[in-house]
Amino acid sequence: MRVIKPTKPTYILCSASVGGNRERRGQIGSLFDITYTDDRFGKKTWEEAEAEIQRLSLSKALEKGGIEPKRLSCMFAGDLLNQCVASVFGLLEYEVPLFGIFGACSTSAEGLILATLALNGGAELCSVTASSHNCSAERQFRFPIEYGSQKTPTAQWTVTGGASFIVGKRKENALAEIKAVCTGRMMDSGITDANNMGAAMAPAAADTYISYFRETGEGPEDFDYIFTGDLGAEGSDLFKLLMAENGYKDIINHLDCGLMIYDPNDEDIKCGGSGCGCSASILSSLILPDIKRGRLNNVLFAATGALMNAASVQQGNTIPGICHLLRISRIGG
Repeated sequence: MRVIKPTKPTYILCSASVGGNRERRGQIGSLFDITYTDDRFGKKTWEEAEAEIQRLSLSKALEKGGIEPKRLSCMFAGDLLNQCVASVFGLLEYEVPLFGIFGACSTSAEGLILATLALNGGAELCSVTASSHNCSAERQFRFPIEYGSQKTPTAQWTVTGGASFIVGKRKENALAEIKAVCTGRMMDSGITDANNMGAAMAPAAADTYISYFRETGEGPEDFDYIFTGDLGAEGSDLFKLLMAENGYKDIINHLDCGLMIYDPNDEDIKCGGSGCGCSASILSSLILPDIKRGRLNNVLFAATGALMNAASVQQGNTIPGICHLLRISRIGG
């Protein structure tokens, strides 16, 4: 069984998002808590800039919730850099126990699942932070932006941004309740092209959704929306095809975070957005506020990740995908 239902009520108390310049000009640009026109965020390097995204988002989330950092039982945080150094240096000042996690673009959902389990095991408050940066990711996985390499049609644009969430047991003024989670398993469809991550992740997204629906007896029609993040255009089409092959045809309430964050007329974006900061930003800036306002009652939020590193890509290895899912509901809904 992959679906886990919390034994104790578990709530997302507050959240905050941070975006860069291109994200500021995208479809949800006005919804970010913090945006910068300078993607260096006042720092000397791209990697330091990504660490600053982590610091800014957690600081803002704590501020919005009126929560002192010392009240956190632990922090879950991840990014795309080797050994999650953006999380390390971005959150170093907080002096709170840290679990560094790597789920690639699925990091936000992975962190929220782990925070839910920690709370049900006795923790009082947990934070979850996820970030990515276009320039640091390009330098690590492909080519530095100064190289001027051309993107393929199936490529996605790594989001410069991130978000933090505070998860706890307090119901008052919370944004939403985590009703259930479904843990992802690794799926390898043989994709070796790092510029086609949507195709690498789509089988994992379908596998997790199918497992959730079959275990719970629920279906896509039982939710306002079912979200994936971030399959992009290529991966979203493949996801729907795989779902149809398994009996879930004509899904009309599917939205992909990679297709929601940028201006669709921006030619540099190609197939959409990606990166740890993509689905995290959509969840914090758009989905959770809409749940709090009552515009949404029940959603499934599933973040997908392409499990690779710089060495595996250079060595021509396949790119396994993974997808973690949460059932998030309006409180009292």
